[in-house]
Amino acid sequence: MPRAQRREQILDAATRAFARAGYVATGLDGVAAEAGVTSVLLYRHFDSKADLYRAVLDRACARLEATVGSSDFDENSISALLRAAAEDPDGFRLLFRHAAREPDFRDVVDGIRAMSAEVTRRELAAVIPEGPWLDWAVQYVPTVTLEAVIAWLDAGQPDPGEAADRIALVVHSAIRAANSLD
Repeated sequence: MPRAQRREQILDAATRAFARAGYVATGLDGVAAEAGVTSVLLYRHFDSKADLYRAVLDRACARLEATVGSSDFDENSISALLRAAAEDPDGFRLLFRHAAREPDFRDVVDGIRAMSAEVTRRELAAVIPEGPWLDWAVQYVPTVTLEAVIAWLDAGQPDPGEAADRIALVVHSAIRAANSLD
């Protein structure tokens, strides 16, 4: 098997393994077994468990950005986020459930959250006056959106055609709440 293809095979297996048990509870022997390779072959591609986990997170970030983008939110953003989660549910869960709890890898999630907050502030500043409620909405809207998508994944991806509209109702409720509580 070509090196690049083998690397993807290992990354796929590692994504599944890490998503099941998290970073600490997942051993490289388990990842190798999941990938159907030897530990020696795994180490030819990755120097350490941390190196492998970082590669898994980087790939999940790249996939997320390719599907969702990173500079603007619009009426299609929630649908794109759901599509990204559905296409790579294990990677999505790793980013927003597991990596957020891993101190050595929290920077990945913090970077995504900072970028989301920046875009959210830019979008919401037009509808919510500057002040503490805008600050609250900037933090809350991305958080509630991500949690809603994870809950949707965990529930078996019900009503994929309607899920974006339902999540949008929650997001718009939060925006209305921030705007009416001045």
